[in-house]
Order: sequence, then structure tokens, then C-alpha cells
Amino acid sequence: MNTSSPAVVPDINSDSSSAAAGAQSTHIKRGTPQFMRVTLALFSAGLATFALLYCVQPILPVLSQQFGVSPATSSVSLSIATGLLALGLLITGPLSDAVGRKSVMVTALLLAALFTLLSAAMTSWHGILLMRALTGLALSGVAAVGMTYLSEEIHPSVTAFSMGLYISGNSIGGMSGRLLSGVITDFTSWRIAVAAIGCFALASALMFWKILPPSRHFRPASLRPRSLLINFRLHWRDSGLPLLFAEGFLLMGAFVTLFNYIGYRLLSPPWSLSQAVVGLLSVVYLTGSWSSPKAGAMTSKYGRAPVLLGAIAIMAAGVLITLANSLWLIFPGMMLFTAGFFAAHSVASGWIGPRARRARGQASSLYLFSYYLGSSLAGTLGGVFWHNFGWLGIVIFIAALLALAMLAAFRLRAKKL
Repeated sequence: MNTSSPAVVPDINSDSSSAAAGAQSTHIKRGTPQFMRVTLALFSAGLATFALLYCVQPILPVLSQQFGVSPATSSVSLSIATGLLALGLLITGPLSDAVGRKSVMVTALLLAALFTLLSAAMTSWHGILLMRALTGLALSGVAAVGMTYLSEEIHPSVTAFSMGLYISGNSIGGMSGRLLSGVITDFTSWRIAVAAIGCFALASALMFWKILPPSRHFRPASLRPRSLLINFRLHWRDSGLPLLFAEGFLLMGAFVTLFNYIGYRLLSPPWSLSQAVVGLLSVVYLTGSWSSPKAGAMTSKYGRAPVLLGAIAIMAAGVLITLANSLWLIFPGMMLFTAGFFAAHSVASGWIGPRARRARGQASSLYLFSYYLGSSLAGTLGGVFWHNFGWLGIVIFIAALLALAMLAAFRLRAKKL
């Protein structure tokens, strides 16, 4: 297996391969001021995206109580956002291929922040669900496009590393959103918590707008339905991309299921933890901010498939440890699980750009469509396992998802991609 960094595929819109080779000299390299600007901008965008998306997760029990809904119904406030995000990716990815990367991301992040602020003012459950749906739809313009921007603008020798840094922003955003909403809700109210996160995301969007360099390697692609369909078929007929799409679905489904229902478990006897303490447990996301760039760097030495397999194994070990009845074991289990997830996601998502032959924005969108679809479907289905079988049912459900993810990773390794 070739474990070196993949060569950049020549842009199909260039006049010649020599022109593409000349353009590569203008790719952003590590250690330059532009690299720092891109890293900071995409880090802040990833942070804001995950904070907005998952800020409701630790307060699901509070929403259940205030609006008189079941845990599975309460989880819809998260699932509807991830579901609409997944559907939106089918539009925003190809849209960014046609009109540009930065404009789509800036508009999307601003709208998502505004919808989150509006959700804090909603007095009905259906009003909250509507705002959450619009937030997810808007965030679709950030999720896939950020990955595509990095694959186009960053020098191929450090693309995996920069992708890992971007994913680490996601992990810290997920932690920040959960931590702030959990703690602020315990001392004030969930409305103030959500509004505070909306203001934070608005500030992040403005900073992102100001410091992100314009695209230099973007080439507009057609939005004609025929072209989109041709590229869609090309992606699904590829020997590796469908397996990577499956990885996104399974990994994210497992991850969201654990964090959707761990709060219900820890708020109940024998622990009976407070909402603030449950929110503080989101510090486990810091392990993802370390593991994602680390995994990206390891791929150049060991290859993508071996690192992916190792990360999934770490997730499996972590979820099994959470079966213990001691918080001193449950917390390390959550840390292992989180570190493994962000490492696996970093490898799989970083594999999409080099693997796609054309329409990389659409390819990234298909990966993240599968990724967030897994969040939406598995996150809600996990409520059925929680209701009927308790935490043991959750662990069995997650273990089944990870077994399928491991199988897909073995197939990727066997194909020597």
C-alpha cells in the first residue's frame, strides 16, 4: 500500500495538466501567514457549526420536562437539525461548486446563528423544531464546503493535517455548545443558554468572513441537472467512495447515540448528577481536538485504512467501558470513545477530496449527507433501545454500528486505496 500523501488530481476545468501542475505551486503551505489564517478561520467555523448543532443535546431532559415529551421525541430537536443538514448538503455542495466556497460558507453561518437566536424565543415545541430545522439547513452550507476548500487550497503534503485541525474545531465546538448550554441552563434557563451560543456563533461568523482568504483554485462547475447526475453516478461507482459514505453514517450514528442518552442515564439514580455536571462532562471533546490532527498526521506513515481501523477499535473499547457502574470508569470510557470517533472521522473525511475525481464539493456533500443522516436516524432510533433495554441496549446498538464500520474499513484496506 502506498502510504505517502496522495497526488492532487488535475482539475478537469484546466486547459492542460501542465497548467494544473503550475497552479500547485500556489497552494498554501504550512508555516505561512495564509496557512494560519485558513486554519483559524476554518477552526472557528467548525467550532461554531458544532456548537450550534449540538447545544440542545445536554438539555434534552430539560426539554422533555418543560414540554412534556418523551426522550425519543425530545431528541427530535437534534435529529431534525441533522436531518435537514443532511438534505441541505445535496444542494449546498453542488451550489458551492458553481458560485464559490467562501460566499456560501459565510451566508450559511450567519443564517444559522440568527435561526438559533430565534429558537430561544419560541414558546411552542413545534416552533422550536422549525427553528432547529432551519438551523440545520443553513449549516449545510458550512459542513461540506469547508472540507472542499481545504482540499483545493492547502498544499497536498499537509492536507490531512489541516483537515485534522478543522475537525478539532468541530470537537471543541461540540464540547463548547454542550458545556455552555448544560451549565448556563442549570443556573439560569435553557433559553438564555441557547441565545448565548447564538451570539457566540454570530461573532465567529463575522471573524470567519473577515480572515478567510478567497479561493485561488476554485473553478466553477455547471449546476445543470444532467451534470449533477453524471457526477453523482461517478461518485457512487467509485470503488472507495461508497464505503467512505457508509463509514460516515455508521460512525456518526454511534457517536450521537451515546451522547444523546448518556445524560438521561447520569441524571438518574444512583448518580443523580446535576445538569451542570452533565454539561461539564463535555470536556471529553478535548480528546477529539488532540486525536483528529494526530490521526491525520499518522496517515502519511501508516496509511489511511490502518489508522481508521485502529480508531474504530478505540471507539468500541470506550463504549464497552461505559457499561461500568463507576463514574471513574464511565468518564474514561467516554474519553476513549470520543478520541476514537474524531480520529476516525478525520481520516474518512480527509479521504474524500483525494479520492474524488471531479466535483469534490458534491463528493464531500454526499459523505456528510450520510454522516448527518446517521446522526438523525440512529440518534432517534437509539431512544427506542434506551426505553426498552436501558444503557445495555444503547451499548449493543452502538456496538452493532461499529462492527459494520469495521467491516467497511477492512474492505477499504483490502482494496488498497
